[in-house]
Amino acid sequence: MIFESDTVEMVARLMALSARTAPKARGIDVIRTLIVTGDERRVLARAMREYGERHNAGFFIRDAGNVEASDACLIIGSLLADAVGLDCGGCGYATCAEMLKAQGNLRSTPFCGPNCVVRMADIGIAVGSAVKTASIHNVDNRVMYTVGVGALSLGWLEGCGVAYGIPLRASGKDIFFDRTR
Repeated sequence: MIFESDTVEMVARLMALSARTAPKARGIDVIRTLIVTGDERRVLARAMREYGERHNAGFFIRDAGNVEASDACLIIGSLLADAVGLDCGGCGYATCAEMLKAQGNLRSTPFCGPNCVVRMADIGIAVGSAVKTASIHNVDNRVMYTVGVGALSLGWLEGCGVAYGIPLRASGKDIFFDRTR
């Protein structure tokens, strides 16, 4: 017999596949995925709580509870040191070379940057493809910025500057949207 949590982990793998095969600019894959289950969920939730306490951001603490209560969590990141090479200026720099050079002056913020705006669209498409897959399989989920921040603070998804997390749960009540705080 397959239990719901086993099925959710299988759906997480299908979601990672959806993120991997989502279209990306110039066909270059800069997306990284990680599936978090078991004790790793508690490690991630602890990192999120610590961040929330340090920065007086209660929503990190609330979301950490969702991660702990989830069956699995998919994290999707985008590599930092990459640019499409269009010199479009969407990142705020005149050329991709200028943007990549500016990455050498990284600051202490939740995400590292600057980032290629086209690559940020790529991660958005990958996340959208992943949650579509969760929806098709009736697995409750919610895209969370806070989970990505927690994962990056742990050094997970090496080389990524931006990440989002998608906790997943199969239960009779959607814990990600029926929240009290």
